[in-house]
Amino acid sequence: MEENKLISGCKVVIIGGSAGSLNALMQILPEIDHVNSFAIVIVVHRKSSDEQTLEDLLAVRSKLEVKPVEDKVPLLPGFIYIAPSNYHLLFEKDETLSLDTSEKINYSRPSIDVSFESAAEIYGSALVGIILSGSNTDGTLGLKAIQAAGGTIAVQNPTSADMPFMPNNAILNTNPDYILNIPELLEFILRINNI
Repeated sequence: MEENKLISGCKVVIIGGSAGSLNALMQILPEIDHVNSFAIVIVVHRKSSDEQTLEDLLAVRSKLEVKPVEDKVPLLPGFIYIAPSNYHLLFEKDETLSLDTSEKINYSRPSIDVSFESAAEIYGSALVGIILSGSNTDGTLGLKAIQAAGGTIAVQNPTSADMPFMPNNAILNTNPDYILNIPELLEFILRINNI
């Protein structure tokens, strides 16, 4: 794995994905048995009717507890939070999460860009953003915002993605600190946990 940037003081690892990202998430998240100092937040494109499927699947497969996301829920280290379908997920200064029903961005709600940009505003250099498999451009502007705020960005290696368009777009339009395949993404998160 590349050793581009030492990450310390991380408070949030935010992961965005679309088509094909569930495969990567299912290979990564069940292998994380504890998290010391940060929360993991998942923002994936979902059908409006898909209310709890992803939460239920991860709750069964993950060793970390999946916390339900409701408006103004506190963001605590050691837990997984998943953006619910049909809401944009926003980060607040009091370290809570809020939900927003404003218009879709990139045909999506939740929008990865909206969540990444909101997290960058609050967490700055204490934020790590990761883009996984997907078939549109969502996430690229969010990665730029994270990097501009001093955070660290990683992108799934397109050759390991079921749908390489989203990571390819991110690589072409940002300067990722890391480009990693799925086992390397797991190692990357585990390494953040041990710093």
